[in-house]
Amino acid sequence: PGLHWTRRFDVTPDKAIGFMGEKLRVYASPSMVRDIEINCREKLEEFLGEYESSVGIHIDLDHLRPTLVGMWVDMRASVAAVEGRKLSFEIEVRDAIEVVGRARHERFVVDLRKQKAALDLKAMRVSLLGSE
Repeated sequence: PGLHWTRRFDVTPDKAIGFMGEKLRVYASPSMVRDIEINCREKLEEFLGEYESSVGIHIDLDHLRPTLVGMWVDMRASVAAVEGRKLSFEIEVRDAIEVVGRARHERFVVDLRKQKAALDLKAMRVSLLGSE
C-alpha cells in the first residue's frame, strides 16, 4: 500500500463514443475502464513471479467530465490495500483541463498453472454438457 504512479493514455478515435455523431466524440467510459485495467495490471506485473498474473475482479467508476479525441489523460493510481492476493487501487483520471474520472479497482493475483488447470476442467465439463 502507498505505491503510486502516473501513466498517460492518448484519447484516440477508437476510444471514443460514436452514438452522438462525429462532432461529439469523446472518451468512452468502457475505454476508460480498459485503460485503468491496463494501467494497474501492467504495474502489478512488475512485482509478480514467473507463474503469476492478475485479473480484474471489480471496478467502481465515476466518469465525471468529457475528454475530446486527440487529448490525453493522466491516470494517477495508487495501491490502497493489499489483502492476501487481492489488491485495491485508487485512480484519478485527469485531462489537460480537469479531473474527468475517479475509480476504485480491485485485482486478484492468480497462479497461471492453477488457472490453466481450472480452465481445462471447465472446458471438459462444457464438452460433457454438449454430449448430453
